[in-house]
Amino acid sequence: MKKVIAIDGPAGAGKSTLAKRAAEKLGYVYIDTGAMYRSVAWKVLQEYRDSKFTDADIAAIADNLTVTLSYENGSQRIAVDGTDVSEVIRTPEVTAIVSQVAAISSVRRKMVVLQQKMASNGGVIMDGRDIASKVLPNADVKIFLTASIEERANRRYKEMKEKGFEVDLAKLRDEIAARDKADSEREESPLVRVPEAILLDTTNMNLDEAEAAIIRLAE
Repeated sequence: MKKVIAIDGPAGAGKSTLAKRAAEKLGYVYIDTGAMYRSVAWKVLQEYRDSKFTDADIAAIADNLTVTLSYENGSQRIAVDGTDVSEVIRTPEVTAIVSQVAAISSVRRKMVVLQQKMASNGGVIMDGRDIASKVLPNADVKIFLTASIEERANRRYKEMKEKGFEVDLAKLRDEIAARDKADSEREESPLVRVPEAILLDTTNMNLDEAEAAIIRLAE
């Protein structure tokens, strides 16, 4: 019987990368909830390129948004209103506002309904901030994935540089720390480690070691 696996953790902990790799090994479907919130953030930036926006503006955009996940050649693709945004949602501009987007109650409620529907048949690995606590409270396996802020900043710095973005490591560290604070203190579905979640600290692990640890827990 295929299980439902919930992975939570702070920004830059490697949740998406590791969940995707583990899903491929297990033959599960990977659901990237962070990408769903990034999709809303991307749409907001398209609508408000040169002007300020409020939480009410974000909520209105999310309410009329269609977000879909699909798989092509083993790779997850995400679309907003029919437009593939799989790459553009990873820009620093989107990253800068995604915590604000994810903190809005109506946005989260809409995304949670979609996420629960996606996981209803089992055989999925889903990652995010509130998967074990809110989205999939009955998940078969719950993992809280983390690493030190320094290590998370270094990983994100390397990732962004490889994609051609100019980033400052010290600034990146400050942004991750600020995002940790925002995610943990928000009123709606904050980042928490539920008591039954297994703590997996990957600070001193490489990708292969961390992936193997997740698969052991899943099995």
